[in-house]
Amino acid sequence: MPTNALNWFEIPVRDLGRAAAFYEKLLQTSLRRESMGPNTLAVFPYTEPGVGGCLIAGDGYAPGPGGAVVYLAAGDSIEATLARLEAAGGSIATSRTQLPGDMGAFAHILDSEGNRVGLHAAR
Repeated sequence: MPTNALNWFEIPVRDLGRAAAFYEKLLQTSLRRESMGPNTLAVFPYTEPGVGGCLIAGDGYAPGPGGAVVYLAAGDSIEATLARLEAAGGSIATSRTQLPGDMGAFAHILDSEGNRVGLHAAR
């Protein structure tokens, strides 16, 4: 089991340039711009292994209250975690999605309170 409960976060934005400039100024750092499928990201600096995160612009990402997505470490297998989801009172919002290269896979769930939460695993 990973030592950190949190391994990634996403902060939804409408205007990536404006938001990146805000955080770069606020935190006195540079954010790395990337594309991930239809979404555009500005990634906060982090050291691997460690907790990383980004600003994200794209369909399904709306800034505002309840908009940020926190990714929890799902152990070695998202499938095993998702198998326990319904019994725990949750549901799948985005099914298992493979990430490029050796980045693993993720899924989004709705928890028992209706919050969207991300899960990430090595496979």
